[in-house]
Amino acid sequence: MIASLSLLGVLAILVAIYRKYSKVSLDDVPGPQPESFLLGNMRELLQSGASEADFRWQRQFGGVVKFKGPLGENRLMISDPKALQYLTHSSVYHYTKSNGFRKAIGRILNGMGLVAAEGDVHRRQRKVMLPAFGGPESKALFPVFKSISEDLVSRWQELIDSSEMGSTVVNAPRWLSRATLDAIGEAAFDYKFGALSEEDSELKRAYNNIVLTLFGLPSTPRIVIEAISEWLPTKPLVWLFQKLPFRRFARLREASRASVRTAARLVEEKGQALLEGKGNKDVMSLLVKANASENYKARLTDEELYAEMRIILFAGHETTSNSLTWMLWELAKNPKIQTRLRDEIRATEAAIRARGATEFSLADIESMHYLQAFLKEGLRFHPAANNMFRVAIQDDVVPLSKPLHLKSGKVVGELAIPEGTSIVLSVAAYNRDKGLWGEDADVFNPERWLDGEGKHKKDISVGVVGNLMTFSSGVRSCIGWRFAMTEMQTFLVDLVNNFEIAIAYPEKTVRREGSGLVFPVVTGEEAEGVQLPLRVSVAARE
Repeated sequence: MIASLSLLGVLAILVAIYRKYSKVSLDDVPGPQPESFLLGNMRELLQSGASEADFRWQRQFGGVVKFKGPLGENRLMISDPKALQYLTHSSVYHYTKSNGFRKAIGRILNGMGLVAAEGDVHRRQRKVMLPAFGGPESKALFPVFKSISEDLVSRWQELIDSSEMGSTVVNAPRWLSRATLDAIGEAAFDYKFGALSEEDSELKRAYNNIVLTLFGLPSTPRIVIEAISEWLPTKPLVWLFQKLPFRRFARLREASRASVRTAARLVEEKGQALLEGKGNKDVMSLLVKANASENYKARLTDEELYAEMRIILFAGHETTSNSLTWMLWELAKNPKIQTRLRDEIRATEAAIRARGATEFSLADIESMHYLQAFLKEGLRFHPAANNMFRVAIQDDVVPLSKPLHLKSGKVVGELAIPEGTSIVLSVAAYNRDKGLWGEDADVFNPERWLDGEGKHKKDISVGVVGNLMTFSSGVRSCIGWRFAMTEMQTFLVDLVNNFEIAIAYPEKTVRREGSGLVFPVVTGEEAEGVQLPLRVSVAARE
């Protein structure tokens, strides 16, 4: 095992030396001073809090920043709108997902599905999957989301009722992760995980705190190892990670095995139901049906179907619960915003009753302007995935929306990027770009969306919702974004309508951490894992 690690390390160093001295230099691009030749700027990027380096570098250097990887390697961080549009639309398949740690982890956890696929394989898989994630299909799942959100409300109400204080403290990400796991189970697979009802399940155990285990709080040795791993082929890393005895990789393998077993069982059940003419409207049933109707050569294999299911399961509940967690945090910090949102919800509720109905419809929810503004601002301010990692597979020239002032004094409107360059597409920095969102871009302000979105779009369209990069963009954008939007709106309406949400412990510091997904931790309580304690009480009615 040690010999294998040593061999991989030597290979990585040789690759780094080759890249440094055989390619067009990016040395003239401005950027921060590296800490050292060995570490470059990697500790600043990954250990200073989620996206803090992104924001700092963007303010100082603009939308294109050169920073140093390990062993003096030049890397780029890009948040320039025109460059992002080019990288995610026009030239998307010329920039593959980076090799190394993240790619190997993703392949073990989720298989060779849509997230891992490139080029023609990605096109084929996306074509089969798209029909299951259309607008009508996503909206049809509203009753499922409503049922789960009402279940969550009941659970919190029970905790409040059993408390002598008339309120209770909840760890928001823990509860929301369980709720969204139940939601993804029923909506995507017509399967009841029973996460909210405390039922024990293999998947629930496997995914508990998996985000922190895989993505969180990187140590300095881990930063070096992960950064150097990007120079290595993915297959040897997958093999190695399948063998390493460390807890992190054991958890990864446990989650992978659990999800594969569940996926295989569900795919078999959906296929049999389709043969018997009993197909349902859940995502997996629609996907199996769409796959059966495709040309034989275009169909997904069973292994690909398993992978798509695993991706939907992981991404579909962790990212949504993450976004909802941060939105509740903003409501707790901003009581005026919370009150205004609740007032709009209850005014809509009164209108529903006045017309003789008793329940919110999805149309009612989508008609609430302040809710939509709050939702978009939450997605802007707290993207679940703050960065995307890519590598150029050929030399390219990338257009820029603003002139780039090089260190030599030269001003350019486009940037030559050599093959092999590692690039960070900074979702977080783009979403805080003052040129797009105004001088108050670093302030959580739903009002910015009530004046019309046109001023935020400028001349360059990037994201699928509100011109945000939160769901990515282009053919690699999140295929389930409509699904997620419907789910988040539904949860927000029920939670805000029923509960007052406040900061539980003002004396404690909640930090944004993560090098893949952004999650909350409490300073001094990192061993407790992902947590954001909120105090909830029944919202008074007049």
